[in-house]
Amino acid sequence: MKQSIGSYPRVRVRDDGRQVVSQAGSVLLVETVRKTGLDQAMSQALAPWRKPRAVHDPGKALLDVALAVALGGDCLADVAMQRCEPAVFGPVASDPTISRLIDALAASGEKSLQAIGSARSEARTHAWSLAGENAPDTDGQVAIDLDGVLVIAHSDKEDTAATWKKTYGHHPLTAFRDHGPSGTGEPVAALLRPGNAGSNTAADHITTTQLALAQMPKHYRRGRQPLIRTDSAGGTHDFVPWLAKRGRWLSYSVGMTVTEAIHEHVLKVPASAWTPAVETDGEAPDGAWVAELTGKLLDG
Repeated sequence: MKQSIGSYPRVRVRDDGRQVVSQAGSVLLVETVRKTGLDQAMSQALAPWRKPRAVHDPGKALLDVALAVALGGDCLADVAMQRCEPAVFGPVASDPTISRLIDALAASGEKSLQAIGSARSEARTHAWSLAGENAPDTDGQVAIDLDGVLVIAHSDKEDTAATWKKTYGHHPLTAFRDHGPSGTGEPVAALLRPGNAGSNTAADHITTTQLALAQMPKHYRRGRQPLIRTDSAGGTHDFVPWLAKRGRWLSYSVGMTVTEAIHEHVLKVPASAWTPAVETDGEAPDGAWVAELTGKLLDG
């Protein structure tokens, strides 16, 4: 049995063994879309791209593409697997319709990306409110981890290039909201880059941080509560001052390369100055200690 509510049918699961539906595992994803209001938010955000008398909603079509990727698809045509199950996914646009939509969104550039980002942010804020005491910001701080990853391409794709690991593909910079030891990371932003993009490009770190902060509830977009963390790739002269700029005042933890000069100063730190390191769960691991180096050593 089904009843249409929102962009997707509402599926009722029965254990009488009389009917079998393929892709039933995707029902959880569809329900997540519905509960968070992502379908309605996407529909409103992409309304400017809906042509008069169009049958298919652009927001629903784009969500269908995202669901296809989650189900293992790797191209736009893989929405065909959803088209075969209208009881689960509702009406799915044809391949040419989806292709034309992607072309139109791509032609709009930043305008369409901002619209999609706004819809995602709205749904994420609603999801956090539904989570109550289990929301990732219950401790008053939101930690965002930035890191680059390599995505291998087995054939020539747009913006593919040789990577620093002598592979071929893309080198996107990603941002994940850390859920602590009791949960996995929550992807909030990704900046697609060619495979030969630099690891410590400050402009890319700034852009990815801006995209990540835009996904947070408004009161987490500046001030000390957002904690931006990166490895040494983010330890650049342009990125760190941007994080600490007056009026932005973001908390940050940025790695840096241990040079010979730093190494020599670490060895000079007296034993009394070392403090046991503490993990995010409050535990102090064996053999991990912290000391502070200040002064001209860190100038610049």
